Amino acid sequence: MNNDRGQGLISKYVWVIETIGRSKKISFKELNEKWRDNDISHGAELPKRTFKNWCDAIWDMFGINIANEGRGEYRYYIENEEDLSGNGLRSWLYNTLCVSNALANSLSIKDRIVLEYVPSGQEYLQSIIEAMKENRVLNMTYHSYWKDEEHNFDVQPYCVKLFRQRWYMVARSTYSSYYEKGPRVYALDRITYLHKTEHSFRMPDDWDAAEYFEGCFGVIADHNTDIQPVTLKVSPWQANYLRSLPLHESQQETERTPEYSIFTCLLRPSFDFQQELLWNGENVEVLKPLWLREEIAGKIERMWNKYKEDK
Repeated sequence: MNNDRGQGLISKYVWVIETIGRSKKISFKELNEKWRDNDISHGAELPKRTFKNWCDAIWDMFGINIANEGRGEYRYYIENEEDLSGNGLRSWLYNTLCVSNALANSLSIKDRIVLEYVPSGQEYLQSIIEAMKENRVLNMTYHSYWKDEEHNFDVQPYCVKLFRQRWYMVARSTYSSYYEKGPRVYALDRITYLHKTEHSFRMPDDWDAAEYFEGCFGVIADHNTDIQPVTLKVSPWQANYLRSLPLHESQQETERTPEYSIFTCLLRPSFDFQQELLWNGENVEVLKPLWLREEIAGKIERMWNKYKEDK
């Protein structure tokens, strides 16, 4: 079996990116020494022509440009390193492959690695992506949790989005009464049947996935709620978590004291964002806008009413 194919080759790409990224700048001689010391090399040398081919493939696959200084030791570095921290598909793919590569090389300690189950994506994601590429209509049976009932209908798949370990599809029903209402969001783990039909559709020229979710916290694209600034007062220990993992990409820390920090976000404070605020409990207080503060206060009061009575 040729070890220089498929997953084995991708593992080598990931190793090159990680090694150069950690070193910041590294000569080919130093890179070759690290390569020989790595298990996947089996002690073999890394030919410079092979390395050049890998760099070309890394650019094609991840959009990561491995350049060299062109002087002295001709040290290699990642020219567009900032792209690795973005939210794009290439960045996500690279980070996922890094984790996958680390896990694949850790089977000897698999009992000591605890993972989180992703309840959707495995069964239907590939079919949906294929239909998106071909602009083909999908027939699906969908179980609504809100109404606790199933319906079978045809949809035009527009895009997919991953949020909180769940995959979602934005699609537009082909039935005239629903078609006029525009695309809706469907959770893949609520699909009980799906297949690609022979019917095709034309993607609207003016539809854009990023624009559809602009200002959204998660997957609720509530365009009836305006994008607006939200001001939060956060306890000092919870602020540490928000600094390392922001609530939203627009988050900014505008004030920091020993007793609290003030964060602002510019988004649509819809249902899923309100649920996130409640999840943070007493450590996060909404200051503005007033309507959101009152909405959260109302939810807390209704929760209290459920608990205060002796059962």
